[in-house]
Amino acid sequence: MTGMFPFRLGTTSYILPDDILPNVRYLAGRVQDVELVLFEVDDGRNNLPSGEVVAELAALAEAHALTYTVHLPLDLRLGAGGDLGHVSLAKAKAVIERTRPLNPWAYVLHLDGRELLAARDSADRARRAAEWQDQAVRALEVVARCVDIGHLWLDQQDPVPYLRSALPRTRVIHLHGVGQRDHQSLALIAPDALDRVLAVLLAEAYAGVVTLEIFSQADLDGSVAALNASLGRHGSPGGG
Repeated sequence: MTGMFPFRLGTTSYILPDDILPNVRYLAGRVQDVELVLFEVDDGRNNLPSGEVVAELAALAEAHALTYTVHLPLDLRLGAGGDLGHVSLAKAKAVIERTRPLNPWAYVLHLDGRELLAARDSADRARRAAEWQDQAVRALEVVARCVDIGHLWLDQQDPVPYLRSALPRTRVIHLHGVGQRDHQSLALIAPDALDRVLAVLLAEAYAGVVTLEIFSQADLDGSVAALNASLGRHGSPGGG
């Protein structure tokens, strides 16, 4: 599966219904990057890797020319009044420290603006939206930048203008299909929509990570087949 794409092809650490390490062992040699999807909830449950697991992940990366992206466990936001004490930032810093030995390609996250955007009054909502955007920019100073094409499709937005604007500073792109929900096979995306995204990546010789952000072997197989078909339509070599 590796070596056939002009960018670094990646997928998540949840292709197999198992823990992170068995997934990475399975994916090593099949993809060039693995997104470590981490969680930590208030009751203490988490899947943050131990030092021993981090050491084995590093060894697998060395043996297979593999890189990692790290998905932080909470939607990122600042605390009340814009301070840096919100729990999501504290947990983000802990995860970054835990995974630093892996030299991650990037850290990825979601930005949480639900509370700020909940105002019913339109003027108040606009004010809160501006406040959220300002806080989001400040919060992003902690981590790296990612363009999620799948979420733009989910919101029925044309991803191409966003992609062209952000690509020079983008290290990671998330691709996933949208059916009854997101994070499904790219086979669900209209070929012309996928072709338009691939055309930008090929024209700009994008060499970063493209993560197929899906969570099953069937969706991975379908997504790789869809990517190969799109590359073929652009006259680029595909593969099986």
